Amino acid sequence: MSAAAPSVHATAVKVGDRAVLIRGPSGSGKSRLAFGLIVAGRSRQIPSAELIGDDRVMLEQRAGELWVRPVPELAGLIEVRGLGIRRCLFAPEAAVGLVVDLAAADAGRLPEASALGVGLDGVQLPRIPVGADYDPLPLVVAALTTADALAPATQLDDCRKDFGNHMSHTIVTD
Repeated sequence: MSAAAPSVHATAVKVGDRAVLIRGPSGSGKSRLAFGLIVAGRSRQIPSAELIGDDRVMLEQRAGELWVRPVPELAGLIEVRGLGIRRCLFAPEAAVGLVVDLAAADAGRLPEASALGVGLDGVQLPRIPVGADYDPLPLVVAALTTADALAPATQLDDCRKDFGNHMSHTIVTD
């Protein structure tokens, strides 16, 4: 990556061979989600996970993919609320496979398809919008373990809420 790549206010965790890019305003829980993903990786709930960068990361489009790496001054540092800044192992870079937007205005129980993707530096990526009062960790773990995190998430037609309960009649009667 070039030394001139701009830094952005975000956190990134490498999960398996792809990065989860976590964006959101200060205090929205980026570091907390990152640490939660690392713990989930250590407990084998998701593939192995390690920090790339906390608070500020560098992004660069390369060969049609968006790559993320730590800002050198912050490499290996993560804020753990209540403990302060802690040092941990970190990955030097990874291609972004999923974007998580915390405190997202377009978050919803059943988000619109248009909210489940985002274009960054000319690269289309799957996106999870998370509301300000919602715990993002279960959503991200679900996205990483129930579907291909590199493909835009979609609702199955049979899972749309068309009736008084959460399932359509075709699921209940088939």
